[in-house]
Amino acid sequence: MASLTPLSAETEALLQHECKTISRDLIHQPGPDFLDRCFVPSNRTPQVLRSLGQLYNHGRLAGTGYMSILPVDQGIEHTAGSSFGPNPMYFDPENIIKLAVEGGCNAVATTFGTFGTVARKYAHKIPFLVKINHNELLTYPNKFDQIMFGSVEEAWNLGATAVGATIYFGSEESNRQIIEVSQAFERAHELGMATVLWCYLRNNAFKTADQDYHVATDLTAQANHLGVTIQADIIKQKLPENNGGFSALKFGKTHKAMYESLSSDNPIDLTRYQVANCYMGRIGLINSGGESKGATDREEAVQTAIINKRAGGQGLISGRKAFQRPFAEGVELLYAIQDIYLDQTITLA
Repeated sequence: MASLTPLSAETEALLQHECKTISRDLIHQPGPDFLDRCFVPSNRTPQVLRSLGQLYNHGRLAGTGYMSILPVDQGIEHTAGSSFGPNPMYFDPENIIKLAVEGGCNAVATTFGTFGTVARKYAHKIPFLVKINHNELLTYPNKFDQIMFGSVEEAWNLGATAVGATIYFGSEESNRQIIEVSQAFERAHELGMATVLWCYLRNNAFKTADQDYHVATDLTAQANHLGVTIQADIIKQKLPENNGGFSALKFGKTHKAMYESLSSDNPIDLTRYQVANCYMGRIGLINSGGESKGATDREEAVQTAIINKRAGGQGLISGRKAFQRPFAEGVELLYAIQDIYLDQTITLA
């Protein structure tokens, strides 16, 4: 495999893993015919199918059923200075679009403001995924709440192929967010746009002294299931790192199979449970690329791609690892991720 030479022992183990939890035969696998198999029978209109086709058939992964998306909304979520300080060229929003184009991405996901400055120049060159809500962190003390920054109609006028939104499942504000996003996605579908949901968890009680259950597969998978229930076309979720959130926090309803036979400690098996909760892969799961840590970014990105692909997922949405480094290196990192999905020897576990 060209992306990592020589392979680390951890990467080699991921490539050799055999999933003995949820059989791959039950998964609706990504592939060139994915839209025909999983969306044509659905209630999505021809206009939405066209938009999904634009997403799945753009960039280096066009026609494979997999996706590589560049997300850059961290200027709002994390402050622009902390996000773009490592590489100030990205204070200029055009460079965000250029990175996605040069990086061979299926789409670029960013803010109303970014797209608004360059819409006429790039709307026909790469699919726009407009992030319509954000967690604004200038309020002090900080609060964690996703609020709308614009309308679905405004995204449509920008030439958007899709809209994206975040729901903080488990938060005090989640009921309002579910209603707002459900209504926004219904309107997006009426206008012919695809929808992508960031299914994140946010509750201080989900983090204990010795474990962070915001990345537990039982909790994140249930968030995924709520996301596909409101008819998101693609689910974006953090890569799971543990299990047993419901049991440890003593809430919700569980079955012993969730912990004994439907998953294991292996990251591929943990992620497959996330895929299972996306209607067994009928709705594609894309995982986060994670924060930038520097020298280990490339290997971590490749490993995350292997985990997602072998679990039955449909790709990665990787931002900071790409844009918080020199432009050419960012393109190279995106290519390394995409190479995993183009490598036909890497199959479902």
